[in-house]
Amino acid sequence: MRSVLYAFICLCLMASCAQSQTATLKFPEGSKKPVKGEVVATFAEGCFWHSEIIFQSLEGVRDAVSGYSGGSVAHPDYETVCSGTTGHAEAVQVYYDPTKISYETLVKAFFASHDPTQVDRQGNDVGSQYRSAVYYRNEAEKKVIDAEIKRLAAAKTYPGKIVTEVLPFKNFYPAEAYHQEYIIYHPNNPYVKNVSIRDYEEFRRTFKGKFKQSAG
Repeated sequence: MRSVLYAFICLCLMASCAQSQTATLKFPEGSKKPVKGEVVATFAEGCFWHSEIIFQSLEGVRDAVSGYSGGSVAHPDYETVCSGTTGHAEAVQVYYDPTKISYETLVKAFFASHDPTQVDRQGNDVGSQYRSAVYYRNEAEKKVIDAEIKRLAAAKTYPGKIVTEVLPFKNFYPAEAYHQEYIIYHPNNPYVKNVSIRDYEEFRRTFKGKFKQSAG
């Protein structure tokens, strides 16, 4: 931290981005490299604590690693990202088996698990680091994202316009170790209990996808 003020701001942000404790919430610790046969996808949908359990709950996803994507500064840390000066969004790198879950399903889960009409925020988490974004790695992925946005708009799924950024993947930097699997290690954090877990349970009730039945 460069100042006491920055320290205070970041602590407040962590509290805002921050038991229904079920086995489905216990997953392996984050990794940084795909294993043989895996594909990687990158999504930003607000607090990455929330995003981790959303994607890790899906059958075919081995892991989701919290980190920072879409910015212009190499190897950012939480302090600089939360200052809003690096251009990064809190994101998750999703490692999945394409024979068990499709990219299309991941994109549907992404849109179903947050509000893509909010600009630079998700609920009480405010700032450009909480923006909605998908980072595609090829044109096939971009077509899937564009098609889902078009479908959701036609169905009037949301009352407002979808503002999700659809951008080519450039970088991803894993967040600090204490952010990885945060919900697992901090189940009594007020934000985790009152926001993350509730949002996850709502997603699990409403999303039409295959979920893991127990811990991996």
